[in-house]
Amino acid sequence: MTALKQYSRLECDGIWRPGQDAQRREVIVSFGNASLVISDTANRALDHWSLAAVARMNPGEEPALYTPSAEASDTLEIEDSTMIEAIERVRAGLDRARPRQGRVRWLVTAGIAAAVIGLGVFWLPEALLQQAVGALPPSARADIGTELFRAIGRVSGAPCRTPRGDRALAQLHNRLVAPREGAILVLRDGLSGTVTLPGGLILLDRRLVEDHETPDVAAGYILAEVVRTEAESPMERLLRTSGPFATLKLLTSGEISDKTLNAYAEHLVGTERPQVAPTALLPKFQAARVSSTPYAYARDISGEATLPLIESDPMRGGDAEPVLTDSSWVALQNICGT
Repeated sequence: MTALKQYSRLECDGIWRPGQDAQRREVIVSFGNASLVISDTANRALDHWSLAAVARMNPGEEPALYTPSAEASDTLEIEDSTMIEAIERVRAGLDRARPRQGRVRWLVTAGIAAAVIGLGVFWLPEALLQQAVGALPPSARADIGTELFRAIGRVSGAPCRTPRGDRALAQLHNRLVAPREGAILVLRDGLSGTVTLPGGLILLDRRLVEDHETPDVAAGYILAEVVRTEAESPMERLLRTSGPFATLKLLTSGEISDKTLNAYAEHLVGTERPQVAPTALLPKFQAARVSSTPYAYARDISGEATLPLIESDPMRGGDAEPVLTDSSWVALQNICGT
């Protein structure tokens, strides 16, 4: 893939942050052959972003905020309208072309799928699902997660973002989820609790940070989501919910249709997540050194339905460690603005 010829010499100023905890710096952004080239003011290349993977984090807003992939933590802020138009034209062209890509990559997988079908795949839906999940490379998993995030965005709107709030979310991810890949984003509307997408992105209901006095409640919901993900990966959950035809299409073509993703996005934002058994959840609280009591009362204000989480709180002896500093927690509570 080559960038549009009329933009081959285009460059502009930008603000680059190489990581959630890194300092923002002024850079020069220019089109490469198939990438965005990020250079310092001395024209030394600092990074190259593949145009095929670049994702926009705030569609329709300016300055535009881009990231090199759905699970990446580095960001690039651009105000130049011509550069934004160029990037969006390339991304739009890639979206139109995406259904025709990946055929060669999936040839071997398609052959395996044909063999499985010949052995009676319609009587073995679980084997088909596990074959599809096992054959899916991490890059394809991340692409599907990005497309699903866009579908959810049409229902819930753009995620809440502020520089200080983003740093607090990165700290929360490092504190509770690392070394797993991914990130945490707060959604403004439509979500109940938490959801993990293929690729590792965790979506968090804004009420979990705005309606509680401490970050322990949000931490509890995130830890519960980690337990669910360990029991059933986001990709498994997507395919199991969408049915065997979606699984078969993924095996034979390497794709999931927009219709399937849109339907699953509506399912995610409209369905409350299943509760996790205390026996599976309490070890996570102990390992993270987080009190389970605030989470228990957030789920049931009387505490009756969550009594094991209260009585067996591993931090009842006072050994809990702060989930976030006070300043980071205030920044996270204000991430969606007023």
